[in-house]
Amino acid sequence: MPENESHRYDVIVIGAGGAGLRAAIEAHERGLRTALVCKSLLGKAHTVMAEGGVAAAMGNVYPEDNWQVHFRDTMRGGKYLNQWRMAQLHAQEAPDRVHELEAWGALFDRTPDGRITQRDFGGHRYARLAHVGDRTGLELIRTLQQRAVSLGIDVFMECKVLRLLTDDSGAVSGAVGYWRASGDIVVFESKAVVLATGSIGRCYTYTSNSWESTGDGHAMAMWAGADVIEMECVQFHPTGMVWPLSVRGLLVTEGVRGDGGALKNSEGRRFMFDYIPEMFRAETAETEEEADAWYEDHANNRRTPDLLPRDEVARAINSEVKAGRGSPHGGVFLDIASRRSADYIRRRLPSMYHQFMELAGVDITAEPMEVGPTCHYMMGGVRVHPETQAATVPGLFAAGEVAGGMHGANRLGGNSLSDLLVFGRRAGMGAADFAEGRAGEPAADPAQVDAVVAEAVAPFERDGGENPYDLHRDLQTTMQALVGIIRNGPELEQALEKLGELRERAGKVHVAGGRSYNPGWNLATDLPSLLTVSTAIAQGALARKESRGGHTRDDYPGPDPELGKVNFVQRQTGERGYAAPIQISAEPLPAMPAELQALLEEGH
Repeated sequence: MPENESHRYDVIVIGAGGAGLRAAIEAHERGLRTALVCKSLLGKAHTVMAEGGVAAAMGNVYPEDNWQVHFRDTMRGGKYLNQWRMAQLHAQEAPDRVHELEAWGALFDRTPDGRITQRDFGGHRYARLAHVGDRTGLELIRTLQQRAVSLGIDVFMECKVLRLLTDDSGAVSGAVGYWRASGDIVVFESKAVVLATGSIGRCYTYTSNSWESTGDGHAMAMWAGADVIEMECVQFHPTGMVWPLSVRGLLVTEGVRGDGGALKNSEGRRFMFDYIPEMFRAETAETEEEADAWYEDHANNRRTPDLLPRDEVARAINSEVKAGRGSPHGGVFLDIASRRSADYIRRRLPSMYHQFMELAGVDITAEPMEVGPTCHYMMGGVRVHPETQAATVPGLFAAGEVAGGMHGANRLGGNSLSDLLVFGRRAGMGAADFAEGRAGEPAADPAQVDAVVAEAVAPFERDGGENPYDLHRDLQTTMQALVGIIRNGPELEQALEKLGELRERAGKVHVAGGRSYNPGWNLATDLPSLLTVSTAIAQGALARKESRGGHTRDDYPGPDPELGKVNFVQRQTGERGYAAPIQISAEPLPAMPAELQALLEEGH
C-alpha cells in the first residue's frame, strides 16, 4: 500500500469561511507557513449566506452609538451567558475590522455623504449593520478570498478532515482527512491548528445551513480532549422559508424586517405587539402607529417589535402557529409588499427578491412570504480563551461559529460577521504565537492515522447493514421533534435514549461503491460528528432547567437566576469518539469588572 500523502505547516486552518480566511491571512502575514483546508470549494463557505450586514458601532448613522452600547446590547441579547471579555473585544474591535475589509476592497453601501451606511437589526439599539444590499456575506468572502489568494496562501479544497492528531503530551499536532474526489488519505502535520468549521445545522430537519454544516469542528475538538460550552443554546432564526417544500428552511434575512417588513398572522394582524418582553418595553413601539412612525423618522428610535431579538420573535411565531393563527403551511406571513415600493424592495433586497421569485415563484414586491423558525446558528462551541481563541488543548484554536462564549444564550443579527472578523484575526494571532514558541517539528503518529483511516473505511468492508441516509433522517427527525425550539424534560430524555440507539446503529453503517466522490460514504463520515454534537446539545438542554435565550423549556418557562451564573461545560475523558460518554458540569461564569457591570445596570 502506498504511503499517505503528507504536508507540513506551521499553522493549518480547517474551514475557509470568513473566520478561517481571516485567521489564515493573519498567520501568513506573520511569516508562518500557513494552509487552508476546506470541505467544499473555496468561496462556497456558509458565510456567503449571511445577508443582513456586519454589526459594528461606527456611529455613521447614529453618532451616539459606541462600543459600550454594542457591548450592552450583545450581553443583554445573550441573556448574560456571554463570556464578557469576548463581547467587550468584539464591540471594541469590530469597527476596525470593517474599515480593514473596506481597505482590502469591500464595497459597502454608502450614506449620502459617502460614509459606510448602517441598517437596523433586531436587538441593536442603533442602526449599526454595515452592509452590501442583502449580499454582505458574499462580499466579505469575496474580499477575504481575494486577499488570501493574492498572498499565496496554500489552499486544499474538497478535503474532508476526519480527526485531529495529538502528540505524546496531548498537544494537537495536525489532522488526517481524505480527498473527496479520490478518497485518498491526506495527513497534515502542524504546530498549531485553527478550527473554523462552522455550524451544526444538519442535525435538524429544517435548517438554513448548507450541507457542510455537520458539526465537524465541535466533535473533533471534543475527541481531542477539548471542552465545549453552551451546547444547549441553538438559535432558530425566526424567518426561514416554509413554502414551497423545495426551499423549506432557506433563510429570509432580518433585513426584510429592518427595511419595513411586518410579521402578520392568518388574521392579518401584526401579532408581535402581543409579545414584547418587559425588559424591551421601554424602547419598543407598543402600537402599530408608533412602529410606522419609527420607520419614517428614525431619530425617535422607537423600535418595532418585529425587530426584537431572534429568540423572542421565533417563540412568538411558534406560539401563533400553535394557537391556530399560522399560515396555511405552518408559518406566518412576512409582508413588505404593502409597506414599501417595488423599486425600494428590489434595490434594498435584491437577493431576497430573486430568491423568492426564482426558487419559490413568489413576488415579494406584490405578496407576503410564508416564514417560520429554522435552525440557523450555534451559540455553543469550543471553549476558548478570549484573547487568543486557544482551546483547552494545547495547539488548538477556534474561531467563528465553532467557538463558544461570544454570544451567550442568543446571538444578535449581524454579530456573526463581525465575530468571525474579530476572532478570526485573534485566532490567527494566537496560533502564530503558539507555533513560533513550539520547539521542533510536528510529526504524525502512524498508529493514530491508521486508526482514523480504519474507522473511516469500515463501512465499505461490511456485508450489508445500515443505510447512512436512513440513519441521518432518523437523527434529524429525533432532533427536530425532541430537541427543537421548545423542549421539555421527558422529551429530552427520550431524545438521549434514541441517540444512544442511533450510535449503536452507526457502528453498522454500510456503504457501497468506491471512495471517489461517493456521497453515501461522505455522509457516513459525517455521522460521527452529527451524533456527537446532537448528544451534547440534548444533554446540555436537559441540564439547563430554565428558559434562556435560544433555549426554551416548556417545563421551566422562566429564567433561573442561579443558572444564569453558570455555563454548562462538556468534555470527553478517557475513551473519546462518537460512542464515548460525554461528561457535563456547571462552572461559574467569569466575574465581570465593575465598570462593565455598571454599563449593563445603567442601561447606557
